Amino acid sequence: MSSTSLVFSSREGHRAWLASQAALPAGFRVGAARFEFTPIEVPKPAKMTLTLIALDRPTPDFAALFTKNAFPGAPVIIGRKRLGAPALGAILINNKISNVCAPGGVEASERLCAAAAQALGLRATEILPSSTGVIGWRLPVEAMTAALPQAVAALAPGSALPAAEGIVTTDLFPKVRSAVVGGGRIVGIAKGAGMIEPNLATMLVYLLTDLAVPRETLRALLARAVDRSFNCMSIDSDTSTSDTVALVSSGAVPCLDLDVFEAALATVCCDLAEDVVRNGEGVRHVVRVTVSGAPSERTARAIGKAVINAPLFKCAVAGNDPNVGRLVQAVGKYVGANEPGLDLRRTRMVLGGIPIVQQGEFSLDPAKENALVSHLKQAELYASSPPKDGVFAPPIDFPRHERCVEIAIDLGTGSCSATVIGADLTHEYVSENADYRS
Repeated sequence: MSSTSLVFSSREGHRAWLASQAALPAGFRVGAARFEFTPIEVPKPAKMTLTLIALDRPTPDFAALFTKNAFPGAPVIIGRKRLGAPALGAILINNKISNVCAPGGVEASERLCAAAAQALGLRATEILPSSTGVIGWRLPVEAMTAALPQAVAALAPGSALPAAEGIVTTDLFPKVRSAVVGGGRIVGIAKGAGMIEPNLATMLVYLLTDLAVPRETLRALLARAVDRSFNCMSIDSDTSTSDTVALVSSGAVPCLDLDVFEAALATVCCDLAEDVVRNGEGVRHVVRVTVSGAPSERTARAIGKAVINAPLFKCAVAGNDPNVGRLVQAVGKYVGANEPGLDLRRTRMVLGGIPIVQQGEFSLDPAKENALVSHLKQAELYASSPPKDGVFAPPIDFPRHERCVEIAIDLGTGSCSATVIGADLTHEYVSENADYRS
């Protein structure tokens, strides 16, 4: 998916690269405020960051897509209504608490939107709310309202990095991608680490551009870009209740070529999707599966998802064990349950450039086994280490490289294809999610 192949030797090098990506398009400012509070549900101190993305003036040109989970968060419920509003002036984001199924959740978000609108000189309907974090807890509305003036005072043009940092939860590093298009630019930031199989994930993505693209066109372009990027990834097969992807245009720069704009938007989305997977909770390997020769794109994507969501195969990858029987099992399981008429006798599979299945039969030998182990180890982001006091400490706070475990599956039954990106399943993932609320 990614159009780049970056390597970083230090956190400082990665931060410098992020800063080079983060220049805000014309017409936008960002600001954040961090504060302590005590959740009602768990009486122990916690920290929250309130992040604002504000336009210099409200714009009618904005788009958004939201989770398909049937228990959506209150901000998603409100966000869907905001799509019918005449203009958008700001996005208000909080981490730590997702405001899902919480008592009075919608009213709480609307109160915060009203307070932000008053502070910014906007209408409440011109504020898009977003929340991410623990499900079921109530927002500390009073503490958040008290922190709003600090976030407003911090609003500044220049860099999107303060917003990228403000929206994270269990992420180990912020995510920023950008593209230059003519005289304008697209900048995207993302939050996401776990509970991720978009339709959409505990994933928040904000795409900002100064290129003037009309509302309906923006919405069509965003839907196409998301379908080939965020909807083609999974970390753990769980669809979050809070997923939001928003695209906002300030309209400050004429857009002279929509095709070029769409291509750049797709690249930013694909790169951010891969960043989200690489920064997944406990992820040590990113896995990229390309399925070709399929009778439909739907089939190709579904088989790719079946592979990257297969627990046994994910565990094998985590241990650098090329147990390719688990790969074949995952493909056969999906086809047997969903498309039993699909003939797999012409199937070819390649792992790390090494053919492992030809005409539906394994083609393995000791040399290939050694080469497969080497491929898995080269794709590893970091080596596992024993936990200290029963806890796995975050091993890195920057991505060392963009290498993936590369899998190609040719079904030999059609002309359609899809690429899906996912991750392994590690001790660290289990440890993180066994202790998430503590």
